[in-house]
Amino acid sequence: ALASKKKSQQQMSRRYDKVVTTFSPEGRLHQVEYAVEAINQAGACVGIVGKDGVVIAAEKQNVRASNGRLLETTKTSEKIYKVDDHVAVCVAGLSADANVLVEEARLAAARYRYAYGRRVPVEQLVQKVCGLLQLYTQYGGQRPFGVKLVFAGYDDILGTYQLFTTDPSGTYSGYKALCFGQNATNGQSLLRNEYPDEPPALDDCLPLALKVMNKTSDSEIISESTAADDASPHVDLFSLSLKDLGTKDGPKVFSHYLFPQEKIAAIFKEHLAPDAAAAAAAAAA
Repeated sequence: ALASKKKSQQQMSRRYDKVVTTFSPEGRLHQVEYAVEAINQAGACVGIVGKDGVVIAAEKQNVRASNGRLLETTKTSEKIYKVDDHVAVCVAGLSADANVLVEEARLAAARYRYAYGRRVPVEQLVQKVCGLLQLYTQYGGQRPFGVKLVFAGYDDILGTYQLFTTDPSGTYSGYKALCFGQNATNGQSLLRNEYPDEPPALDDCLPLALKVMNKTSDSEIISESTAADDASPHVDLFSLSLKDLGTKDGPKVFSHYLFPQEKIAAIFKEHLAPDAAAAAAAAAA
């Protein structure tokens, strides 16, 4: 009887997952849920807000490819993009879908700057992108975007760094720290335990982001062998912060810094490798 009921529920769901505009009897949009599931299968992404900057770490796409060794090494990040001087975005999911949304965000930021002569507030930019995301859940003949965006930026009015994430349904949320993608539950648990009550310094956010990335990966994408000079971590590490120009009243200039692979390995070797060695010794004992 239980198997028959489960089969009936599956048949019922198939009747309502053909078109994104049709609600199921339970009030669900199955196509939107499928888009969320596609994101959950993507490589992990971590965002952490610090008092003097924002850090983003993302697992490279080719780390899970069986022919990863045959791929040409990219010169730029494949998951982190600059939107405006004060905003960057990290994507997880379908890259082609992400390209459309990133260009939409860049266009909205440029139009705001042209109209008002100042930088667009980060949350207002996120709302603009979410409006487009929501439209693709409301009209027939199209599907939801299979991508999740993490916006990291600086708000001129509040004077703080911010972190927002979007959903294929068109909703968004603000975070101090977050992790999503494969094995995101492990990463979120680690962040809840180790993120302090007050935003930490940017230099403290970097090793925490790498630690979360190491926790979410099925195999250690950052290990002691990775810290060797001839090895390359399978992770992108990025920071957004204000440049120190030596003047207090001058214009704010932001630094979008994508860490070279050797610096990522050095951070791991300094902060994470001793803890990993101690844990291994304790386990052996």
